[in-house]
Amino acid sequence: MKLRDLFLLPVGLWFVVFVLLPLIIVAVVSFATRGTYGGVEWSWTLANYVRAFSPTYLGIFAESFKLALITTGVCLVLGVLVSWAMATASTRLRQLYLMAVVLPFLTNLVIRIYAIRLFVGADGPLQAGLTLLGVPFDSFALTQNKWLVLYGMVTTYLPFMVLPLYGAFEKFDFSLVEAAQDLGAGIWKILFTVILPNLKKALWAGALLVFIPSLGEYVIPDLLGGAKNMLYGNLITEQFLKARDWPFGAALSVLMMLLLLVMALVFRMWEARRARG
Repeated sequence: MKLRDLFLLPVGLWFVVFVLLPLIIVAVVSFATRGTYGGVEWSWTLANYVRAFSPTYLGIFAESFKLALITTGVCLVLGVLVSWAMATASTRLRQLYLMAVVLPFLTNLVIRIYAIRLFVGADGPLQAGLTLLGVPFDSFALTQNKWLVLYGMVTTYLPFMVLPLYGAFEKFDFSLVEAAQDLGAGIWKILFTVILPNLKKALWAGALLVFIPSLGEYVIPDLLGGAKNMLYGNLITEQFLKARDWPFGAALSVLMMLLLLVMALVFRMWEARRARG
């Protein structure tokens, strides 16, 4: 055995035990049947997958897919602007901006989301300020709505978009921008014909890093959306923790993983075709 293989052995064991084996277990459970009082009965069936394609659950998935797309789009726009500003700032400010982007990772996600919830809550500064100004508002609608969920998603996943783009901007040759300006190109033409084509790989990487966890997110919609927003991640969580229908929850999980796998394969095939052509 080569020294390189010896070093890779712990990583391979970790991957098999903590990634591959749990996925196999979930896939096997998805073909089982829910017991009378919960749990799993090992009578094989495809009913869980048939049920997953019912209009109700497809509607929940469509809503989650839409939210993930919107979150990715907002993070992409903000990520390009923020990373561009970071890369063109002075060295001292650049380090300060980078620290500000990374700083949220030092705090637990649940704590950050609860901070947003407390800010807009009944005893929070937002409602206190509106009351002081005499602005009428619905307290319940202000604390639980889709816009608040979207805000929580964007603030949570924006660093995953900024960091790849910032790394690409650091290697970007800004003399191309100066050349385009000398030729009379406006800011939008420079953005779409000079900057974005050279950041294509970083854009796709950031988009995948945001879209994949956004599609299965359940903590943020649960805390900021309340009972108004049932998303795909919440649906899976409900099946495992409350409905105790583990086979159906496993089937929903497998379908989502297969979708993400297909999307990744299509992206790789598209990239390979563009590289050849």
